[in-house]
Amino acid sequence: MPDDLAPPHVDSQLRWELDGTSRVPYAAYTREDLYQRELERFFYRRHWCYVGLEAEVPSPGDFKRTAIGERSVILTRALDGSLNVVENVCAHRGVQFCRARSGNAKEFTCPYHQWNYDLKGNLRGVPFRRGVRHEGRVCGGMPSDFSVEANGLTKLRVAVRNGVVFASFDHDVESFEDYVGTAVLRFFDRIFDGRKLTLLGYNRQRIPGNWKLMQENIKDPYHPGLLHTWFVTFGLWRADNRAQLTMDAHRRHAAMISTRGQASVANEVTSGVSSFKQGMQLHDARFLDVVHEPWWGDPTAVMTTLFPSLIVQQQVNSLSMRHIQPRGVDAFDFEWTHFGFEDDAPDMTRRRLRQANLFGPAGFVSADDGEVIEFSQRGFAQKPSHRAIVELGGRDCEDADHMVTETLIRGMYRYWRGVMEAP
Repeated sequence: MPDDLAPPHVDSQLRWELDGTSRVPYAAYTREDLYQRELERFFYRRHWCYVGLEAEVPSPGDFKRTAIGERSVILTRALDGSLNVVENVCAHRGVQFCRARSGNAKEFTCPYHQWNYDLKGNLRGVPFRRGVRHEGRVCGGMPSDFSVEANGLTKLRVAVRNGVVFASFDHDVESFEDYVGTAVLRFFDRIFDGRKLTLLGYNRQRIPGNWKLMQENIKDPYHPGLLHTWFVTFGLWRADNRAQLTMDAHRRHAAMISTRGQASVANEVTSGVSSFKQGMQLHDARFLDVVHEPWWGDPTAVMTTLFPSLIVQQQVNSLSMRHIQPRGVDAFDFEWTHFGFEDDAPDMTRRRLRQANLFGPAGFVSADDGEVIEFSQRGFAQKPSHRAIVELGGRDCEDADHMVTETLIRGMYRYWRGVMEAP
């Protein structure tokens, strides 16, 4: 299959051991040519990517620098109140002109040659555009046919749903609602139901593994009851909890739903599990100070993955956006944005912050995930012609009502394979 993104000496398709996607080639995590094609096909074309919360840019002039794939972009609240996303690349000489993570400004000015843009990305000023008068004549200047209107920043298409902002380089992308699909959108709307959000803080980490591994990790209900002592011991997420696994029609997005079980109960799902510590006690019981919120319904945890770049976390009272930003074939930045609701009582805000630290990158859960992702990437690099087995629960990729399955991972790779191997 011809593909101008792959070097001519490399077969642009992977060798899959079986039909379907239950045996994932390690090369999917290690080949640079495939990674470059992923960026083009998943991050820069036909997909919506998360860029931020409206609560991060509440006032005219506010901006936030973030990323889509490897491209730096800026979410702005223009002076007329509109939300815009522009690429952080000066139209003149390509300078990434915005260095601050966030702030408030009336305009952007590139430091190199002082090209000036408004917060919607329109070019407003070019120094010496009409030349400089010198010894009675005009010297230099831009050509007479230079168009200010045609030389602004690259503007992205923007979608906003209940306080959450997405953007796409592809202006022909389908609507955000069609992109997510009704099956998964209802879990998105369960959290983002129109209530005003409030920003609680950030965590940022770099994980030395392929970006897809984090999507896999949060589509994997199998590992939490085995890897994470906190989950299996205190009953927050284990194989005998009531569960639901739901995908969109394309199998790219998913919601993983769990209802908390009993803490410290030993049975067949904990037998022989080294991470289960039946006698473990907390020195500070506030970490298990879980308050049921009316909007939850029955589930106590819902992890929603929006392919390719976002994980929406609701783990008991902890609420976070987890943003995947690829940084090469074997690394990604992972930005956590912790939030609550504007009408939260002070004790609920404190509870959300405690639990954010519990589940965050230095907490009792996600530190384990970052470490095993790094170990996986090392193994892939050591044995690049081998493959991963993703066959728990069978080889299909259908919704499920239990956790003893890897169906969501198989579903994601069915979508991945269709997009990556298409001409």
